[in-house]
Amino acid sequence: MTVETRPFDPAAYLDSPEAIAAYLEGAFNDGDAAEIADALGVVARARGMSAMATETGLPRQTLYKALSGEGNPSFATVLKVAKALNLKLTLQAA
Repeated sequence: MTVETRPFDPAAYLDSPEAIAAYLEGAFNDGDAAEIADALGVVARARGMSAMATETGLPRQTLYKALSGEGNPSFATVLKVAKALNLKLTLQAA
């Protein structure tokens, strides 16, 4: 018997603000820049990349590239995406 598998897409499960916050919190807690960029990309896909492009004023392809595990988004891009996702970035003592 052959087991069929499908690729896992976490964006399919990010259907509430709480789920999005928990997902991003995990990525930020790890502190890896590539993981954070990828997590922001997953959330952006969950919310709709076309809508994110409109809200940020950045082309969709730019968002896809910057918010991938291999991307290196500028801080300005991260702030625009956070604002479009209705998120606020804060810092606290470790």
